[in-house]
Amino acid sequence: MKIICSKTNLLHGVNIVSKAVPSRTTMAILECILIDASTNEIKLTANDMELGIETRIEGTIEERGVIALDAKIFSEIVRKLPDNEVTIITDNNFKTIITCEKAKFNIIGKSGDDFSYLPYIEKNQPVLLSQFTLKEVIRQTIFSISDSDNNKLMTGELFEITENQLKVVSLDGHRISIRNIDLKEAYDHYKVIVPGKTLQEVSKILPGDLNEYVSIFFTENHIVFEFANTTVVSRLIEGEYFKIEQMLSSDYETKIKINKRELLDCIDRATLLVKEGDKKPIIMNVTDENMELKINSFIGSMNEDIDIQKDGKDILIGFNPKFFIDALRVIDEEEVTLYMVNPKAPCFIKDDNETFIYLILPVNFNAASN
Repeated sequence: MKIICSKTNLLHGVNIVSKAVPSRTTMAILECILIDASTNEIKLTANDMELGIETRIEGTIEERGVIALDAKIFSEIVRKLPDNEVTIITDNNFKTIITCEKAKFNIIGKSGDDFSYLPYIEKNQPVLLSQFTLKEVIRQTIFSISDSDNNKLMTGELFEITENQLKVVSLDGHRISIRNIDLKEAYDHYKVIVPGKTLQEVSKILPGDLNEYVSIFFTENHIVFEFANTTVVSRLIEGEYFKIEQMLSSDYETKIKINKRELLDCIDRATLLVKEGDKKPIIMNVTDENMELKINSFIGSMNEDIDIQKDGKDILIGFNPKFFIDALRVIDEEEVTLYMVNPKAPCFIKDDNETFIYLILPVNFNAASN
């Protein structure tokens, strides 16, 4: 094999597929990036058997071939090459020569025949979503997946398509994040659970262009994202997702309209007094036209008043401040509306059209007041 391409193109491709190289594996071939120049295009692939990424890069193929190179070594070499044209040559013994200007590396690769290519997915009707929208949806929900494998379903996000609506849901047992997106056309019904790791990696490599689309394909076991010369294939999480509808209620006793930035900044200031690992709640005392926020910790205490518009009853309620900060940070509106029932029932943050819904469970009030 002999290929020639710019360092910029090669590094861009390597950075994309590296997201699917496993950090630990017993199969050495999975620690490699596959360079496939066996057809008329240069393709780079990495695959950890759960997540696979393939991307095409521009370059010249002088001799066709395939080689698998250790991802860590290869990516470090490429990163530190001069910004110029790179030539990669391999022989029948998998000896690989990488040259750029006066730099020349000799490394031993592995047979491409042993590499686990991406599974073949029959691509039927693609669901089209702008790159920007998908990137935003992930950003606005990914923070509330669980990072514990105790419940596999909570480590993923629900993607459900009903006609021209996409609903994305994540939850970790203490909070729920929901985004409802209008699609440009109606599609068949799909309901799948996508691993959080997949969505995080997709978000990192998505250019996020408002006018460019991602094609999403669903199968029984896989989801495929295609965009900008890149294909991401991921296994789905098996199982029936939680019935969140019964957790969502439109009833409320207290409705609060509040400036988002003021509330976020206030809670953020309060957390200065909370050490990592401390479970000190932020307590909201809601009365007419005013919300007092206060926090007590081993370091000290803080309280601050914010002007609000309130409908309904006064309420005294406590929350994990991090959960509120996470939700408020991803809401773009200037003003948010909070819906509360009582000190033991969830608080909802949502807009009038319910394009976003964030549910946050309160903390035990007796514990909060100590």
